[in-house]
Amino acid sequence: MTCSNFEPTRRDLLKGMAAWPAAAALARGNAQPGGYTRADASWFANCRFGISTHWTAQSKTVGADGWLPFEEAVNRFSPEHYVDQIAGAGAEYVIFTSTHALQMLAAPCTAIDRVAPGRTTKRDLIGELADACHKRGLHFILYYNHSCNHGDDPDWEYAVGYHERDKSRLIGNLLSILRELGTRYGRRVDAWWFDSCGSLDPNDMHDWDHVTSAFRDYTFPWEEWVTAAKAGFSERLVTLSPGMLRHHMYSTHQDYEAGEANQPVAVPAVQFTIDHLQGHRWVCIDNPRWVHSTVVTPLADPIYPKERIVDYVRSCNSVKVPVTFNVDVDRTGLLSPESLTLLRDMKAQLA
Repeated sequence: MTCSNFEPTRRDLLKGMAAWPAAAALARGNAQPGGYTRADASWFANCRFGISTHWTAQSKTVGADGWLPFEEAVNRFSPEHYVDQIAGAGAEYVIFTSTHALQMLAAPCTAIDRVAPGRTTKRDLIGELADACHKRGLHFILYYNHSCNHGDDPDWEYAVGYHERDKSRLIGNLLSILRELGTRYGRRVDAWWFDSCGSLDPNDMHDWDHVTSAFRDYTFPWEEWVTAAKAGFSERLVTLSPGMLRHHMYSTHQDYEAGEANQPVAVPAVQFTIDHLQGHRWVCIDNPRWVHSTVVTPLADPIYPKERIVDYVRSCNSVKVPVTFNVDVDRTGLLSPESLTLLRDMKAQLA
């Protein structure tokens, strides 16, 4: 989906801010229908920027001799080196992709094994990454995709129950995964970022050409989903993404904006969305495919000049909206050095 690069003037920003309710009314303690009280997202609002990576089972290596099977790649991955790269660029949090197009998890998970064995690992890399982030003073956000999209993982789609008319088995399987991971990690996972929500919800199947299951006459239980996601830590933040540059509220039971903008566009005018969610922007700074999925290809350089990134982050931060930058990463855990340098220089100019 594309969107025009509309960036409001200062006059537009001030006009928009004046039309919104007081920020105090939107902060923690904002009760929602169904007895849900939003978690405190102030730590997120106080961040300037974070770094995400799409390190997945489909990630490829820069060199010709570095490819390894998924479990071996997980076993050789260094959480400390990964986090050192990110902390060295000045980021304040990490979004790590646990699963993406393929339902392959870099951690043990009985709930996944029960559905389709061979898709998890003995090593709990996710837990180690969370600990490494907190040791360096970074917050840890875990991205999760149910992998029932576009037929990218057909074996998983059928095994998990996505194509069954009765969706109860699908829902039960997915909630079990969230509860197991949430309970295990507790406070070690500060937030979830949930992708591809439209493929589960018949009220928001905006891309019917890519929907691979006939969803009819049911309502997806998003409130149960969020409850499962908060297992082990009730103050864990949750967002439900409607996709790139889209707005759709699956439920009032979420805490911050997914903010998937892809490009440095849609400059926010205020801290909170119209639905009173803490604002957020997520921008791909180098590789527009997000995943380093081509073999023997160098890591991508930044797409945008530093001045544009500095202005964008400064504008977002002026209304307490953090910006996440997705940085290209290869199968070994090496991040684009040029992108990290740009972000480090940007941080120095923001100071």
